[in-house]
Amino acid sequence: MFRKPKFKCFVLCVCLFSVSLCFLSFAFFPSSMLTATRPTDAVANTSDFRRLRSDGQQVSSHEERRLSGRRIEPKMVLSVVACGDRLNDTLVLVKSAVAFTSSPLKVVVVADDNLIPGFSQEFGNWPAEIRNRVNISIRPLEFPGDGRADEWKNLFKICASQRLFFPSLLHDVDATLYVDTDVIFLRPVDDIWRFFGQMNSSHLAAMAPENEDFATGWYNRFAQHPFYKPLGVNSGVMLMNLTRIRAFDWERQLVSIYKKYKQKITWGDQDLLNIFFHKHSNKLLVYPCEWNYRTDHCMYGSVCKSAEKNGVSIVHGSRNAFHGNKQPTFRILFETFQKYVLGRDLRTHLWEPLRRNLQQTAHTNCGKMYQIFLKAFDNFA
Repeated sequence: MFRKPKFKCFVLCVCLFSVSLCFLSFAFFPSSMLTATRPTDAVANTSDFRRLRSDGQQVSSHEERRLSGRRIEPKMVLSVVACGDRLNDTLVLVKSAVAFTSSPLKVVVVADDNLIPGFSQEFGNWPAEIRNRVNISIRPLEFPGDGRADEWKNLFKICASQRLFFPSLLHDVDATLYVDTDVIFLRPVDDIWRFFGQMNSSHLAAMAPENEDFATGWYNRFAQHPFYKPLGVNSGVMLMNLTRIRAFDWERQLVSIYKKYKQKITWGDQDLLNIFFHKHSNKLLVYPCEWNYRTDHCMYGSVCKSAEKNGVSIVHGSRNAFHGNKQPTFRILFETFQKYVLGRDLRTHLWEPLRRNLQQTAHTNCGKMYQIFLKAFDNFA
């Protein structure tokens, strides 16, 4: 008659032992070993960059750790290549990115030897608060050792083709946002970085269309080589998943494309990327034109509908738009950012002067819609 109490005690002990094991599991083992659910959006946007096998299959998270030897760092990485007289343009570009971005940011500047001292001095003069959250890495140029280094360096604009070799040059970087030197941010880097979270398991990179209008598009009317359909893509603002790109034999393929089409390309490395993604169209994510807004989108009338709705997010002053007199809206935008002192209040010392200055260009086609350059700023502020 004493067996029932003993049995109850036994069951109670087993339950307590099971609870203890669960507690110890959560206390001493990482959560990644206890769940197979997809990371949260915040994590996916910054660190969910998965390798692909040579057969195109996604590598498991366990094998990813084995291949890389470490966790993929979540920090955003902004990369730019500067040569010749591009010191000042690059400083304004980096200033705009840093001014709007409060998250930790790594900036990689690949530069000519003669520009490196200038970058070091200017970045060293930043306020301490900025230097504490922004990591600057200045690196020298490095082209393939195939006897064509000078040829690659001078393809289209000087040094522009360097970004084609980022997979090797930035061997310690998992993913990066590459931008040309003639670019200005009007929103935090975080906002465009989120497109990494929209990539599927095949995407290697993301870019905006070269044009929005078939009547004025360059590639569909003049290109003598294959291009990403229907209107080509512009490579001035480009998200690159370097971990996947390395696994896809990117550099060898681009060198082969250059050898085949070098007599037919006009826009240098951008043409090579268009040919590459024509062949591998499933490897590219295309984001809206507001993320690479150029004079083409307003000089003949507004053709970038996403910018009309959301505001311009990133301005690209291609074809010397920041310095010439043909597009005063773009020149004034650059000059206002140039005068802004990093660390000062954005609304008082940047937004207000920018609003006043842009109003002076309302007589031009691009200036008629000057509010779209302030819209993203309004939402951010």
